[in-house]
Amino acid sequence: MSHSLSWNRKDLIDVEHLSREEIETIFSAATAFKQAMEADDKKQPYLNGRTVVNLFLEPSTRTRLAFEVAASRLSADTITVTGAASSLTKGETLRDTAQNMAALKADMIIMRHSASGAPHYLSKVVDIPVINAGDGSHAHPTQALLDAFTLLEKFGALDGKEITILGDILFSRVARSNIICLQKLGAKVTIAGPSTLVPKAFESMGATVCHDLQKALKNADAVMLLRIQHERQTSTHFPSLGEYTSMFGLNKERAQWLKPDAIIMHPGPINRGVEIDSELADSNRSVILEQVTNGIVVRMAILHLCYCHHKGIEIELPS
Repeated sequence: MSHSLSWNRKDLIDVEHLSREEIETIFSAATAFKQAMEADDKKQPYLNGRTVVNLFLEPSTRTRLAFEVAASRLSADTITVTGAASSLTKGETLRDTAQNMAALKADMIIMRHSASGAPHYLSKVVDIPVINAGDGSHAHPTQALLDAFTLLEKFGALDGKEITILGDILFSRVARSNIICLQKLGAKVTIAGPSTLVPKAFESMGATVCHDLQKALKNADAVMLLRIQHERQTSTHFPSLGEYTSMFGLNKERAQWLKPDAIIMHPGPINRGVEIDSELADSNRSVILEQVTNGIVVRMAILHLCYCHHKGIEIELPS
């Protein structure tokens, strides 16, 4: 069934350049895919016979699996190339790797890279769609979109909602993308954590910076926890994990500072007992597993929309 959705992008590199209408288009497609999935339609035919390459040059479990499942549910064949298994370890340039993949007749490339800007560069050297699955500390657009989609399912609209992002903001591409995405949808964003990980500079993005956890949680409709990114830090950012947990870990006592109907989110992987207690992660307030499911349908929507635009074909969705 064709829909009157319009989409004019070959690639998805960040949320910064998406309009609110474009974000809502992704969500309309994701909703159709989710309804079909719940009706037990295991596969959709839209990428049948197409090859999607997962070029994951930085470790990933959730995002890589979610993209593999999303491509598979669209009937695509997937090839996953990880950093250690690629010729990039032999000195091959990113450009040569990408152009070889295009020459192998790949139809789309999904890319995770430790260098900020790598997917943007890639999108300029190949003429097939490129989807950013996370680049350095810069952006993680599909995570921000699935988080916003999950919040919309809960609240209906985000206009005027207060969302607190708590944890390692400085090194988080998830935080950057979420700050931008949530504000485009009308939400107010507070970022909280130790001053070393939540610098005042983030106020330039429109977020409220808060180093007082009780104050940051008090009016929140949702709190989004971020893990401590050891791999991007030096030891100078805070003395120890124990110290972080004692000041900013979300536990049962501190959860009482939240409004009774506030929800808890986490993009994963969770450091249980560090940024959040297991009891809360598994509680009925938590939508962490819903985020995982929504990650599949949001990514299906993005793959489908970008491919349709690239091929100049009408957007069809399950009815």
